[in-house]
Amino acid sequence: MVSKYQKGRGAQINPKNQYLSQELVKDHIEGIDEDSSIDHLRKVYLEDTKNILSENKSPDIPFRYSINPYQGCEHGCVYCYARNVHTYWGFSAGMDWETKIIAKKNAPELLEKAFLKKSWKPQVISLSGNTDPYQPLEQKLQITRKLLQLFVKYHNPVGIITKNSLISRDVDLLKYLADRRLVKVYFSITTLDEKLRRLMEPRTANANKMLTAMQQLSEAGVPVGVMMGPIIPSINDHEIDNILKAASDHGATTANFTLARFNGDVAEIFADWLQKNFPDRADKIWGKVQSLHGGKVNDSRFGKRMSGEGKYAEVIKSMFSVAKRKYFEEVKAEPLRTDLFRRGGNLNLFS
Repeated sequence: MVSKYQKGRGAQINPKNQYLSQELVKDHIEGIDEDSSIDHLRKVYLEDTKNILSENKSPDIPFRYSINPYQGCEHGCVYCYARNVHTYWGFSAGMDWETKIIAKKNAPELLEKAFLKKSWKPQVISLSGNTDPYQPLEQKLQITRKLLQLFVKYHNPVGIITKNSLISRDVDLLKYLADRRLVKVYFSITTLDEKLRRLMEPRTANANKMLTAMQQLSEAGVPVGVMMGPIIPSINDHEIDNILKAASDHGATTANFTLARFNGDVAEIFADWLQKNFPDRADKIWGKVQSLHGGKVNDSRFGKRMSGEGKYAEVIKSMFSVAKRKYFEEVKAEPLRTDLFRRGGNLNLFS
């Protein structure tokens, strides 16, 4: 537990890791001499990994493989469903998720090995699946940029989703891929309210920076979309129209959304955050989230877990549908190309 509210962080607690038999706790802050406030806990672990392609078998996710160059995420989004993955690495899904970051330094090497295999079938790879490939650490390590250079070299299609304007750094590579219909970028925008963003997702880029990056990529010919996720009842559901309009005004050509769900330890983390930031309506918000998932705050069923069900879920879907029709034309997006793949990464006369 933390003795006082930690500004600049999403999670305010570290739930117990169910996979650990022992844990280090700080029950009496007066008995610890060193400064252990959360800003001094940030650690980066540079590690080699054995496999960089994570295989997805979920029928409601439209890609088979994803790449997570980082494990843990400095952005600190309090609602993030992926926090639970950190427990498998011996950390907590709470403050550890945003302060103890594993950087997979050999990710580019492993991706190239995968592309060089005769058995590789060119297909869209998602960058990322669990963590943001453009979180602040990327500015220094540039693992994501090195991965994109391989997508360029081999002409393999890639889909990207991010909450960080740092992506505009790579506009040169993204333009090259876009010119060959090999990339699609989604910006995940949860709120235009800067005060709310600082509480809920404190180390993401603010909305203005993301919208500027969106416009920059769009003007370079890179297809961009907006993902409003998650929509949380009585927190940001009233922003649907404004977010879709802003995205459309800055070059987005499509929009999607997910509804809030708090799986595993995320339920405890979000409930704690909710009581500390919105004590006057915490119970109301919690009840509305439960109404989306049959009385629970999470639903693991494919096809329902991200879209919810029930009357309130239908209201949100209707609101989103109206805004989408208002600001986006009904244009069927062409799939990314897989026929341009360069076997062996070599140039040829027909590239």
